[in-house]
Amino acid sequence: MSAQPIKDLSKLCIHTITTKPWSLEEAAEKYEKAGVKGISIWRQYLGGRDIAASGDLLRSHGLEIVSLVRGGFFPAVSAKTREQAIQDNLKAIDEAAALGAPMIVLVCGADPGQSLEKSRMQIREGIEKVLPQAISKGVKLAIEPLHPMYADTRSAVNTLRQANEMAEAIDSDHVGVAADVYHLWWDPDLKTELLRCGQNGNLFAFHICDWLSPTTDFLNDRGLMGDGCIDIPTIRGWAEEAGFAGYNEVEIFSDRHWAGDQNDFLDKIVSHYYHC
Repeated sequence: MSAQPIKDLSKLCIHTITTKPWSLEEAAEKYEKAGVKGISIWRQYLGGRDIAASGDLLRSHGLEIVSLVRGGFFPAVSAKTREQAIQDNLKAIDEAAALGAPMIVLVCGADPGQSLEKSRMQIREGIEKVLPQAISKGVKLAIEPLHPMYADTRSAVNTLRQANEMAEAIDSDHVGVAADVYHLWWDPDLKTELLRCGQNGNLFAFHICDWLSPTTDFLNDRGLMGDGCIDIPTIRGWAEEAGFAGYNEVEIFSDRHWAGDQNDFLDKIVSHYYHC
């Protein structure tokens, strides 16, 4: 299924980390003026703030809060570190509820001192421990599979199949998946797994940016949509075929773009969005 061309900004969401130099107030004002309709908030932008008031601020600019980023990092060799992660995720759930964010994106974590299988077991256990709090607060948890190059410390969940299997095993309407094209574009089973995810009602989020080739940094050299080698329109078509009708969330980590004029960068995000 081919995606229909994007004709407006009604499904455009931007993560605050994308325009990293801007404060929450600046991002809200600039996004509104650019016609952006959704915003996903990284937790560091809430430090020292009245979180409920911050949610009101964003909504006053006509922005729908799509998600809070990020929870997770459950695995550790140390039981004390695992418990600290549980407490931090419970705090994140409370923050999301206060903000009015319906979902937390989980960057699940890994520990190079143990096997990936053990880390995956601890991820599932961690999600199950915080799930009652998430349900009580009305906050969904979205497992984000990360590219295998991050399997050492950032996530032991590296394919959409693994994320699907974990969500299905936990079997809660509050646990699903966040699919990011940067992490998944290479997967030959991507279409099949997106359709599986959608069939189970587990496709909670869809993140977009591009993979530059050659890249100068595997974390902080992501590209604007259309500037790299990811076939975003095709993958978006598969997500929509799977029933996804939510926001297309722009999440770009880029030292180069962060060092430049953020107003120009935002203009480029909007113009490139129509080609993804």
